[in-house]
Amino acid sequence: MDRFDHLEHLDKQLVEELAQVARETVRDELREQSRKQRRTAMLYAASGAVALYAGGAVALAVGLALAIGLPGWAAALITAAALAVVAFLLRGVAHSGHRQHGPHRVIGGTAPTAPPSGLGAPYPPMPMTPPQPPVDPDTPHHRA
Repeated sequence: MDRFDHLEHLDKQLVEELAQVARETVRDELREQSRKQRRTAMLYAASGAVALYAGGAVALAVGLALAIGLPGWAAALITAAALAVVAFLLRGVAHSGHRQHGPHRVIGGTAPTAPPSGLGAPYPPMPMTPPQPPVDPDTPHHRA
């Protein structure tokens, strides 16, 4: 047995080195993925900012076009009302994309057979009617 003792030390060292290499590989891969996602997020943010300024310029142009024949305050009010209508319509379209689930429906399929505690004990069955208090035939019944 004495001649295999040094192999146990080498075994542990090999496992530690393999774990270190695996950690470094995963860390490098995650760093590369997060770099790509960060760049994409920055481009989306810049696109949104430019679109916001473009929308402001369009609103200003509409207001100035209306100001040719109307007072400035009326042109601004009409432009604001038009933007409010567009915002309301966009909100309605976005809201219609979400399905409403009633309280009786479980989202994602069926109810779980076991509680989330992980112990594996199933939930007790749900009675169809609420439980009634026990009635003792010897007690008098009083009516108010």
